[in-house]
Amino acid sequence: MSDFLLDEADRGFRAEVRAFLQRELAPRASDIEDRQDWSAVKQVVRALGEAGYLRLMFADLYKGSLAKPGLTHATILSEEAAYLNYAFETTIATALSCAYPLHRHAGESLQSAYLAPILDGRAIGAICVTEPNVGSDSAGMSTRIEFDAAMGEWVINGFKRYISNASVADVYIVYGIAAGADPAKAGMTAVAVPATAPGLRFPRNYTFMGRRGCIVGEVEFDNCRVPADHLLGEAGGGFKIMRGMFNFERAILGGSGLGVARSAFDIATAHAQRRHAFGQLLGCKQLIWDKVAQMSWRIDAAELLTYRATKMYDAGIDGKALMKEAAMAKLVATETANFCANETVQILGGDGITKEYGRAEQLYRDARALTIVGGTSEVAKYLIASRDLPQIRIQL
Repeated sequence: MSDFLLDEADRGFRAEVRAFLQRELAPRASDIEDRQDWSAVKQVVRALGEAGYLRLMFADLYKGSLAKPGLTHATILSEEAAYLNYAFETTIATALSCAYPLHRHAGESLQSAYLAPILDGRAIGAICVTEPNVGSDSAGMSTRIEFDAAMGEWVINGFKRYISNASVADVYIVYGIAAGADPAKAGMTAVAVPATAPGLRFPRNYTFMGRRGCIVGEVEFDNCRVPADHLLGEAGGGFKIMRGMFNFERAILGGSGLGVARSAFDIATAHAQRRHAFGQLLGCKQLIWDKVAQMSWRIDAAELLTYRATKMYDAGIDGKALMKEAAMAKLVATETANFCANETVQILGGDGITKEYGRAEQLYRDARALTIVGGTSEVAKYLIASRDLPQIRIQL
């Protein structure tokens, strides 16, 4: 790993957070994977909060040793956590994606009630976007958010699914559209919904092939009501909030992909240098060189694109100006994670598909989600092409 775009302060932070996660996450990683132990997840989240690592994105609230904390450091945290356990990393990345709009768009009372506990590791957040008939096509949401002026409350009706931290989160950032809005995008509104809100239900959680220990499920809103001050930004301003959140999330997912890819690569190269086949080490075989070389250059490319996006964000570039770079980071890093996980299983052979001989099969299962969550690879390609074809209005 060359970390060409990282400076000495960034590298020092990586060493610091790697040592922290080795103490706090590594001993609990098997419990999260094998027993789906939510208490283990909560313990590490609390430790991260107490150490100040959940405040990296918010310079005005950060109290650590970094002179200029930012998305670069949150992404390093994401990468190092995913290296050890991607399911856990999903939990904290989702919590940070919830904290992001609270910090930027919530009033002081809302920040005190929900943002501070998340950043301290005392609470968990969730983001509610996806619906049965809506994934990346967010303007097609059927969830409705209307203001009841007589009661001074926002009323939410709708159904969300594939929501990370569903049923265990303390607060949900919910996106919906005002009835009759034309275009629908202009009516998108975001509100914060506490877990105790009336009309909030959790029909079921899902069982996934990977990311064991990460709780994902359904969230239903049946005339769910929250006070007027639970609005984020302004009514109809939800799409802009969401776009900023997605830039942040896609860069973080670049770190997730890097962590999974590096973990797989380390397993593969260690095996190739100790396993003998046909009278010599497996790594002496030309076909294995090819696999190792392809993993290596893809990881370097993913790293450069990911930290380019984070450095741009930390320099004040966001919104449409960052959309292509964030999408590239997410696309290349998550595709690389899948490539490396697959090649690692192939290099290990039988050992790669059994739980008894290490984590290769876990990484293979975990990696598959990365090219879907936070916007599919196909959507990332649309976002990239939309910048390169400025005369064509690509319909997303």
